[in-house]
Amino acid sequence: MLPISGGLDSTTIAYMAADQDYEIHALSFDYGQRHMSRELECAKHHADQLAKSHKVLNIQFMREIANTSSLTNDTIDVAKTRDVLGDPQTVNYVPNRNMMMLSICTAYAESIGADTVFHGAALVDSQAGFWDGSNEFLQAINKVNRLNRRNVVEIVAPLILKSKADIIQTGNDLGMDFAKTWTCYEGKDQACGECTACSSRIKGFIDNKMIDPVTYARDIPWKKYGCRSIT
Repeated sequence: MLPISGGLDSTTIAYMAADQDYEIHALSFDYGQRHMSRELECAKHHADQLAKSHKVLNIQFMREIANTSSLTNDTIDVAKTRDVLGDPQTVNYVPNRNMMMLSICTAYAESIGADTVFHGAALVDSQAGFWDGSNEFLQAINKVNRLNRRNVVEIVAPLILKSKADIIQTGNDLGMDFAKTWTCYEGKDQACGECTACSSRIKGFIDNKMIDPVTYARDIPWKKYGCRSIT
């Protein structure tokens, strides 16, 4: 069972799971995020290719109960990297988002007889202040899941110690179409290139000497860093 947002990390995991011959049942969440339409468009594209089933769940109640985040409250500006360096938990954090979503995923996995839920956490998540993307969180939630008396579902996070550069390299090796992924929190026609999510993505491509095929609203000097188009 695989939650897929349409971003780099969860999409890469989808390709990894398919490469390992897992039967993929995908879930995507509409939690009222400002970049919802761009995310879900990408998630559907890859799920149509890789998954046996794909459900989109409406959990927009999160806009009401977790409205301290820039992702669920349009009156709060999305944090730009230059403004939040050193911030232990920026306004881009959505309270308990992963806890709620992974609980739903675990329930769905148990109901369809699946024993594994893939979690798209990466190293940059805990570095950016998302405690629910940390290895400690993963161990703790699995400890709770093991209380199940009959059908234990394990949450695995194969990218949790991987850098964005590592993830992009893996996705490229598996033939993933990066143009059909969405990372920017703004959710506009073009990626902003300035939010914390965009910054880690851009750095990952630069570290791989690759030009990101996604269009940015600001100029990214790819050639200055020796980057080339993905072939």
